[in-house]
Amino acid sequence: MNQIALQDGTDGLYDRVRHLVPEMEWETFVEDIRAIEVLKRERNAVILAHNYQTPEIFHCVADIRGDSLALAREAQETEADVIVMAGVHFMAETAKMLNPHSTVLIPDLHAGCSLADSITARDVRALREQYPGVPVVSYVNTSAEVKAETDVCCTSGNAKRVVESLGTDRVIMIPDEYLARNIEAETGIRMITWPGHCEVHERFTPEEIARMRADHPGLIVIAHPECPPEVVAASDFSGSTAMMGDFVRAHAGSRILLVTECSMSDNLAVKYPQTSFVRPCNLCPHMKRITLSNIRQALETMTHEVTLDPELASRGRRAVERMLAI
Repeated sequence: MNQIALQDGTDGLYDRVRHLVPEMEWETFVEDIRAIEVLKRERNAVILAHNYQTPEIFHCVADIRGDSLALAREAQETEADVIVMAGVHFMAETAKMLNPHSTVLIPDLHAGCSLADSITARDVRALREQYPGVPVVSYVNTSAEVKAETDVCCTSGNAKRVVESLGTDRVIMIPDEYLARNIEAETGIRMITWPGHCEVHERFTPEEIARMRADHPGLIVIAHPECPPEVVAASDFSGSTAMMGDFVRAHAGSRILLVTECSMSDNLAVKYPQTSFVRPCNLCPHMKRITLSNIRQALETMTHEVTLDPELASRGRRAVERMLAI
C-alpha cells in the first residue's frame, strides 16, 4: 500500500472497499481523498452521495448517503456552510431549496437526468388546463421549475403513500410513466401519466430476468419501480434503493439480482460481503460524471454553485416540504 495512505489513515478507508477496488486503482484515489477531507473541514462542507455513486465516493468521502428521499431529509437538517451533491443536478436543486442559505455545489454541470429533462414547467401547466382540479404529483427527479408548478413531490420510496394521502381517484403523476403505472397497480388510483422514462431502468426486460433466473437457480430479483411494469411483475420485490437495501439486509447471504444502476450492487456488497450479487450492468452516465477529482475541484474552486430564483425556490420548497411531512 502507498505510504501516503498509511500516514493519513486512508488505509482504514480502503478496508471498506478492498474487495471491490484493486490496490493499484486505490492508490490513484488516495491523494484526492486526503485533499477532500481537509477541504471539508476548511469549508465546513458535507458531501451528499446518492446510492448510485461509485464505492470510493459513497464509502470513503461521503458524509450523508442514501436514496433521493434520504438525501432530501438529511439536506433539510444539515448545518453545513457548503453542500456538495455527489449526484445529479435536480438533487442539487432540491438541496438548495431546503437550504437557501447554504452554498450548494454540483461537481459537473452536465450531471443531468433523462426524467428531469423529459418535462417542463409549461408542460405541467398544460396538464393542469387539460385536467382541472386533478392534483399533480411530481417525482423528485424533476427540475426546480417543474416542482414549483406541482402540488407535492414524491420519491420512489414514498410515492404510494403520497398518492394515497391525496384522497382522490385520479392523480397527475409526472414525469415517470413506469413509476406511475406501477403505483396505479398498487393503489387502484387512476394515474394520468407523462411519457418520461429513466434511461437506465427502461433498458431492463422480462426476458433478461428470465435468463438470469435460468443461469442462477434460487436467484432473488429486486426491481426498481422506475422499471417497466412487466419487469416489476417478473421480479420478487420492487422498491426504492433504500427499500432494496432493507430487503438485501433481510436476505443477506442469498444470491440477488438488483434491477437498477450497477453501483447500487457494489455499495451493498461492501455492507454485505456474504451476499452474492448478480449484475446485469446498466450504468447511469450522469451519475458517473461525478468523480473524486471533480469533487475535490468543486471544493477547491467553489464551483459549480447551484442558484435558484427565490420565488421559484419557495414554491418548489413547498412541494418538497409537503412530501416530507407525509
